Amino acid sequence: MAETRKSLYVESTIPSYATAWDSRDVVTLGRQVQTREFWRNERHRYDLFISDYVLDEIRDGDREAAQKRLNLVEGIPVYPKTAEIDALAAMYRKLLGIPDRAKADCDHLAVCVLERINYLLTWNCAHLGLASYIKVREYNDKHGLWVPLLVTPEIIQGFKEEV
Repeated sequence: MAETRKSLYVESTIPSYATAWDSRDVVTLGRQVQTREFWRNERHRYDLFISDYVLDEIRDGDREAAQKRLNLVEGIPVYPKTAEIDALAAMYRKLLGIPDRAKADCDHLAVCVLERINYLLTWNCAHLGLASYIKVREYNDKHGLWVPLLVTPEIIQGFKEEV
């Protein structure tokens, strides 16, 4: 019997960390190493997805760096932007008090919820940390919505068996 793979949404910090020059900051460098290890060794265990929101973010900045990020995610299925995603993301921004400059965090979360993706892989835990996750879970449970698990490459590499 074939094993069903879990779905994993690759948020924009993942291609950014995977393709950036090595950082002098030890925490950032550690995240870069963990991200590259995940990409090299673990990503094939999952059905990967991105969205137009991810593409918009990774296209920004230095042209050469942006091209490296785009090359990394080439071939991964892309969910398009929709009014339904935008509406749910706006609701999450209000619920969590997310500033406009970080609104993409809620866009990514809304894609995962509406597409019933198992994991949202990100290093951006500032606005979607544990307290926010608890609020999202309560809201989603109350409204019969899917709740993805928010994970970092460090966390997901620690999974011995699928959660």
